Amino acid sequence: MMKVSVCIVTYNQAKFIGQAIESALNQKTNFDFEILVGDDCSTDGTQDIVKHYAQQYPGRVIPVLQTKNLGQNGLFNTNETYARAKGRYIAAFDGDDYWTDPNKLQKQVDFLDANPTFSTCFHNALITFEDQSPSQLLNTPDQKTEYSLEDLIGEDEIWFMATSSVMFWNVIKEYPDWFYKSVSGDIPRYVLFAKHGKIGYLPDVMSVYRKNKNGTSFTDKEEDANFLWNRINLYEGINRELAYKYNHTLRKNIARYFYKMLFSKQYAHTYLAKAAIAVKYLKYGKPEPQRRNEIVRDHIVPPALLRIYSFFALMIYRLKEKM
Repeated sequence: MMKVSVCIVTYNQAKFIGQAIESALNQKTNFDFEILVGDDCSTDGTQDIVKHYAQQYPGRVIPVLQTKNLGQNGLFNTNETYARAKGRYIAAFDGDDYWTDPNKLQKQVDFLDANPTFSTCFHNALITFEDQSPSQLLNTPDQKTEYSLEDLIGEDEIWFMATSSVMFWNVIKEYPDWFYKSVSGDIPRYVLFAKHGKIGYLPDVMSVYRKNKNGTSFTDKEEDANFLWNRINLYEGINRELAYKYNHTLRKNIARYFYKMLFSKQYAHTYLAKAAIAVKYLKYGKPEPQRRNEIVRDHIVPPALLRIYSFFALMIYRLKEKM
């Protein structure tokens, strides 16, 4: 059986895809591995570059070229690519990132082979920015060395694994329906992996994670209600998947997105729709009395009624001053 399938997923990354493929080809291992490059119908010549490498390295570089864009922020293209993987393990990879350590695959395979109770492992990565901001390491020196499912479920969104750093058992062949509706494949995928085993961390810096305008992180717009609804539905799906074992914590997470929606461009200047969102926030978040009263005052009490109340409150205050 093939030991590792390197799965590179890309869309309109002609500027970077060659370096990504080269960094995979440069890996030094004592096992066979394949490199699948899934392109989501790029329009900038990315597919031509992928075909060039496939011709140069037949059987090693395997193109998975979509004839139309599958949408959903690349989720379906990713799944199509993973579905063709023959390896025992999958090493995930975005087409605008690249590996910097030629022993990366060997180190991660050695770890997973030696630790059969782990389904996944990841390593540290260097983040670089298109706007030339200073580079920084993704993971801090106090990063834990192993994680369980509980560690991925928090009141805030938990993200500490660069996609290009992750290797996991090729065990998930069918995903639940809710998974396919998410615009963020990594978050639910890692939760599903964690159901199969622990997640290990290697502190070695072995890849570069580029933050650029064509990357998926730039599609996360928290002022957009559509994005926020997608996140809410994602965490509702995770909650069902985990049989509501972490219901309290996940509802707190969902409440955060309802709160952000109050200020989204679709709801910020409405009343009835925003009031309904505020009620959902109170239901899910169950905030302390002072915060609850603020939400009721600012987002649920009709503006006209609030103006009338303010008028009479001011009038009573002035009368008291004259007395």
